Amino acid sequence: MVKDEKIVLTGDRPTGKLHLGHFVGSIRNRVKLQDEADKSFYMVADIQALTDNAQNPEKVRANVLEVALDNLACGLDPKKTIMFIQSEIPEIAELTVLFLNLVTLARLKRNPTVKSEMKDKGYGEDVPAGFLTYPVSQAADILFAESNLIPVGEDQLPVIEQVNEIVDDFNRFYGETFKRVKHLVGDIPRLIGTDGNSKMGKSLNNGIYLSDSYDEISKKVMNMYTDPNHIHVEDKGKVEGNIVFTYLDIFDENKEEVLELKKQYEKGGLGDVVIKKRLIEVLEKLIKPIREKRKEFEKHPEEVMKILEDGTKKAREEAKKTMAKVKKAIKIDYF
Repeated sequence: MVKDEKIVLTGDRPTGKLHLGHFVGSIRNRVKLQDEADKSFYMVADIQALTDNAQNPEKVRANVLEVALDNLACGLDPKKTIMFIQSEIPEIAELTVLFLNLVTLARLKRNPTVKSEMKDKGYGEDVPAGFLTYPVSQAADILFAESNLIPVGEDQLPVIEQVNEIVDDFNRFYGETFKRVKHLVGDIPRLIGTDGNSKMGKSLNNGIYLSDSYDEISKKVMNMYTDPNHIHVEDKGKVEGNIVFTYLDIFDENKEEVLELKKQYEKGGLGDVVIKKRLIEVLEKLIKPIREKRKEFEKHPEEVMKILEDGTKKAREEAKKTMAKVKKAIKIDYF
């Protein structure tokens, strides 16, 4: 790898369509970085999706196309970004096995991201081993292409920390092989869900999706939590903790008008319906072009799969080169 070469890798688990949390957390950065990076990779992380969907492979397979469509609709360009499917790169699995020798069970259990997700899913001690070790798999995802810049959501920072621990241990045991990786968190580290939950998530049913229709956006926004004590228009309202204003702060380009609306809301005389209707229009302005572009790609699913197939072939070539270097370092390059 050329010194100071910028190699970006991002990915999504194919467990459902992508939402605004994905957009502000990673997609917006990955689209921007594909014009700045020396190499850019996008991975459909189907193996990782199977760590908690092993009994439902049909769900994972069906959503491979969905997450690819969302990314293409947002502006990911296969001429600039190598788009590939994780399971079609066997070297990633090979690297994962080798990296597992460098990580203890205690360390895996301490990972805050894994602990939080285990709690959300109610696993306890019955956690699938594949799920517990997915940060190691993610290290292999990143390092097979020698990636060094990873756009992530704030919740994934402990995973990046663990990747660098693996890099340090590998280099210490086997000689300088991998470079440490850097993370890039989006402007909005974590987007709150429409229900007030601390995070928008597919499994929490609290997301606004990049493929949502105007009616779907409207319904979700109108059901959003505001201020429970703001019952009448003339009542004084709270802006802090009011999800509608949280979203306006993030997505409304006219910051001065939002500031005036906040003042009016706090003073009294501004109804929830007014601010919700404004948010509906703001989100529709953002999502409509994505939704329409997505519909065009949807007409040719075979072309989207061909993009993934061609990208996977390119990614596989990168993986073979890295694996040859790794085997030489570990002294298991027998033939």
